[in-house]
Amino acid sequence: MHLYTKIYEFSANVGAFEGYVYGKENISPNELTKWIDNILAGHKHLTPEVTDIFQSSLDRTLGRAASSIAAFLGEDHELVQKLKSIIVDDTVKSPDDF
Repeated sequence: MHLYTKIYEFSANVGAFEGYVYGKENISPNELTKWIDNILAGHKHLTPEVTDIFQSSLDRTLGRAASSIAAFLGEDHELVQKLKSIIVDDTVKSPDDF
């Protein structure tokens, strides 16, 4: 797969995930597990040289998504921690931090 395709698919997945969890008050962890695992797998297919270019944007988007799900799963939930594992700057603390 071409690098630009990988970047596009990863970014689209992350953006769609953020939109899906935004404003939700409760989502089953089962519903989120595959999606989060796919995000992490997509991230692994990109080199640090590539992710460094958009890391600040990724931090903001995934930070908002992590905040959304932490509201009903808790900060220490495994799924929240999985998302945070690829966030470098974790200053986003609200789903509304646009």
